[in-house]
Amino acid sequence: MSLFSKILKTTTVATISVGATLSANAADLSGFTATYAVKADGKSGTATRTLTKNGNNYNYTVKGSAGGIASINQSANFSLSNGKILPSNATMSVKVLGVGNTHSVQFNNNAKTVASTYKGKTENLKMTAQAYDDLSLESQIRQEMINGKFSGTYHLVKKKAIETTKFKKSGKSTLTVPAGTYEVIRIDRVHEDNDRATSFWVAPSLNYVPVKVSQINNGKTISMELTKVN
Repeated sequence: MSLFSKILKTTTVATISVGATLSANAADLSGFTATYAVKADGKSGTATRTLTKNGNNYNYTVKGSAGGIASINQSANFSLSNGKILPSNATMSVKVLGVGNTHSVQFNNNAKTVASTYKGKTENLKMTAQAYDDLSLESQIRQEMINGKFSGTYHLVKKKAIETTKFKKSGKSTLTVPAGTYEVIRIDRVHEDNDRATSFWVAPSLNYVPVKVSQINNGKTISMELTKVN
């Protein structure tokens, strides 16, 4: 996977989803559109994230491209019930130099099972606790932050397994990005590999919009900065 596709994917798995149109004291998610500038290996790209709401049902999409080299398209459907995200299904397609693959996930929350399909092969996985795809996980974290909660430990569906994913809060600061200057909270993803580091900065004044994401992988840095949100 190229650096471009890694940062485009990083903007999904490592950040909290955004929604500046919702007041900071509200309890539920609202729709939004946000754009980001992506930089990796001396090249530039863009990413757009859109959340639409219909009652308690949501569709969340992410589309990104980088210099004609890599692209990512994601979509997830989920509902919000008693302050908790319940994922229904999700797909992610990644292309690098015209060659791509798709990962799809189907949830059966009543049976506590997940069907994860990659390259035509389906893995049927058992949920010992509520699991999430990348985008519904982001939305669950955002929902917790809106309500003043942050568990930091979640279950993420990968291609062949459900993995425990951890995050931690790492302090407050002021940060300037193309979209403006914000008071932010830094959150770090906990990696077992010491050669990797993922950090993101969210703005409480924008309802926990991630205004910046930075990832170090094998000595190379890839980043994302907010350019516009509405």
